[in-house]
Amino acid sequence: MSRSRQPPLVTGISPNEGISWTKVTIRGENLGTGPTDLIGLTICGHNCLLTAEWMSASKIVCRVGQAKNDKGDIIVTTKSGGRGTSTVSFKLLKPEKIGILDQSAVWVDEMNYYDTRTDRNKGIPPLSLRPANPLGIEIDKGRFPQKDLEVLFPGMSADFTSENFSAAWYLIENHSTTSFDQLKMAVMNLKKQANKKNEGSLAYVKGGLSTFFEAQDALSAIHQKLEADGTEKVEGSMTQKLENVLNRASNTADTLFQEVLGRKDKADSTRNALNVLQRFKFLFNLPLNIERNIQKGDYDVVINDYEKAKSLFGKTEVQVFKKYYAEVETRIEALRELLLNKLLETPSTLHDQKRYIRYLSDLHASGDPAWQCIGAQHKWILQLMHNCKESYIKDQKGSNSLLHSPMLDLDSDVRPSPLGHLSQTASLKRGSSFQSGRDDTWRCKAPQQVAFVEKLTKLVVIQLPNFWKLWISYVNGSLFSETAEKSGQMERSKKNARQRQNDFKKMIQEVMQSLAKLIRGALLPFSLREGELRQYGGWEMKSELSGQWLTHVIQTVRLSYESLTALEIPNDMLHIIQDLILDLRVRCIMVTLQHTAEDVKRLAEKEDWVIDNEGLTSLPSQFEQCIVHSLQSLKSVLDCKPGEASVFQQHKTQEDVCQLSTGIMQVFIDCLEQLSTKPDGDADATHLSVDISSPDLFGSIHEDSSLSSEQRLLIVLSNCCYLERHTFINIAEHFEKHSFQGVEKITQISMESLKELDQRLFEIYIELKADPIVGSLEPGIYAGYFDWKDCLIPTGVRNYLKEALVNIIAVHAEVFTISKELVPRVLSKIVESVAEELSRLMQCVSSFSKNGALQ
Repeated sequence: MSRSRQPPLVTGISPNEGISWTKVTIRGENLGTGPTDLIGLTICGHNCLLTAEWMSASKIVCRVGQAKNDKGDIIVTTKSGGRGTSTVSFKLLKPEKIGILDQSAVWVDEMNYYDTRTDRNKGIPPLSLRPANPLGIEIDKGRFPQKDLEVLFPGMSADFTSENFSAAWYLIENHSTTSFDQLKMAVMNLKKQANKKNEGSLAYVKGGLSTFFEAQDALSAIHQKLEADGTEKVEGSMTQKLENVLNRASNTADTLFQEVLGRKDKADSTRNALNVLQRFKFLFNLPLNIERNIQKGDYDVVINDYEKAKSLFGKTEVQVFKKYYAEVETRIEALRELLLNKLLETPSTLHDQKRYIRYLSDLHASGDPAWQCIGAQHKWILQLMHNCKESYIKDQKGSNSLLHSPMLDLDSDVRPSPLGHLSQTASLKRGSSFQSGRDDTWRCKAPQQVAFVEKLTKLVVIQLPNFWKLWISYVNGSLFSETAEKSGQMERSKKNARQRQNDFKKMIQEVMQSLAKLIRGALLPFSLREGELRQYGGWEMKSELSGQWLTHVIQTVRLSYESLTALEIPNDMLHIIQDLILDLRVRCIMVTLQHTAEDVKRLAEKEDWVIDNEGLTSLPSQFEQCIVHSLQSLKSVLDCKPGEASVFQQHKTQEDVCQLSTGIMQVFIDCLEQLSTKPDGDADATHLSVDISSPDLFGSIHEDSSLSSEQRLLIVLSNCCYLERHTFINIAEHFEKHSFQGVEKITQISMESLKELDQRLFEIYIELKADPIVGSLEPGIYAGYFDWKDCLIPTGVRNYLKEALVNIIAVHAEVFTISKELVPRVLSKIVESVAEELSRLMQCVSSFSKNGALQ
């Protein structure tokens, strides 16, 4: 490889430390074959190629840039040798910061000012900004070590552009071997440079010397002439001449310079006007700036500028300032109207309301914007509630209107509140067998009244918190300042709030009354007066809501009440909601019990006459399940939430519930009576199937045989016995468990009615079975002209007794097949009837023969 192809090597740099833009000389080997061969130069990681000047293959001059590192290598890159290395390093010093008011000993030469921002100055090469050789003699570098010089001159520098320049250091470093004659020549060069700087100033003085001396000579001649003559005439004449000369000179000067002076005065006045415009440009530009900032919505900037203008020019007497300040006031008044309109706009967020109120307060708006906002919000909430009612009534009256689902009507972005759990409580399934016919889609077909209550309560729960928080902020003064820097406004706000406390209380009560009456108009129209019904009603009541939907509505209103209570609204304002919940609970209980009575009435249609081992059908169990499920559906209604009263606190409610409960029991008893007296032709192919384990002693009843009226009587009697011993007692326990009042009365009346039915049906059955047997006794005794006085010797029991015994056994078999427990009761009564008839017949016999007595 040839020598020209060897990489560059930097072996020295002078100086080896300095601040940014310090001029340095780099020495080394293979530093390039020419200026175009030099393609890269970095000092401490900063690219210095822009300021580099290639001198020779062993010397490069450049300026240090704003390096990233405090100390680093000097790397030279050439086309011929590639990237080089360095055996020395350069230390970058941080210059001391000089403030705008601090004194500095550095003289800035404006002719050779170097622009560090653009790395260039106006057409001057970077390295010719400062003379490379200020002494004008040949530089001969000495061999003194740099470290020794640093120790000898601590805190100084050999850079003549530096603030801490040391001439001695410079001479030792650059002219240590220079001869004395050369140094004297350097002194002469420095003097010449200094004289050149002064020649410019002296030239102006030299140019006016002739005029100055001519004027001086003329004045001296005049003075000598006056002294030589010494006469008043000459003095007067000369004085007069001098004055004339001076006047002519003055007039000539005025004529010559009038135009110039006029332009000067005009320029001065223009300059003064511009100075005034510049000095007070804030006021002159303020109207336009206010309009621009209003369009951009920067109301804070407008308010700050207005406060500043008001403090500076509010009481000015200068006409031009008054004119511009009046323009400012006009635009501020327009801004007040704009902000007030935005404040009263609905809907709006609480954040925006507070912001506009503070703006209006800072602009010293008349009146009380905060109270105006509260009033507007109150009217808007009431209007929303009535609009909600009208929209749902319109949908209800529309022939093709789609029913709203309460589950779908709740927006997905509802704020976290108890209302969000409504969808979980909507599925209120009573789960009883008698409701299996209902489709599961009932939850998607909510009546309009239910959907309306959902929407109305959601609306109030969403809107009222912001309304309440706005009032609280008005009371504590935080509308105007979160801190206490506006204590005056806060005190005025608190004072106004105390005066308007009753008015706000009326607003809240009006919202609560509207909420309660709107719900009453939809669900409890009979609880409103005629005038209120026209305002809050208007619903088409085709059929009353079921207990399920009323329970759902109660849950909705309860959750809304909890949300309002969380706002710390006083209880006396929410009392009307509690009354509404109580009335809804009472109505729900009444409706549920009424519907339960209807369901119980339909149980007769579901009697399948299938009996078990005890002679019972599924009817008693279904009846009990119906009652239990009905009470379970009322559990959430009967339970009292915090602050709620018991539904049974009113005596009338107790009586109504007791009457309805008794009615349910009576309806079932009537169903039993209806089933027992059902004609044979009405039996829709019903068959009696006996349990496999029950003994079929006589085979008189088979699975394929139709039920007779006597068999139905027996099954009903068996069910009545079970109802009396078990079902009615269990139902009474369930009533007591759910805090029903008058359970003893309900049980007593029901038991009496059941026993009455049981006795009546028993007598009917005995009559059906005993009368044929009893009636056959007398004809059987006297069959064949039998006479007690004249009869044959008896050889056995006569046929009529055999027939009676067989009939009694048949009755036993029929009763035993259905219910073993009824056997003693039925047979004892039949045997008793037969015995009574035999006794009567025997008493009618006047006398017995011996054979007759034996018979």
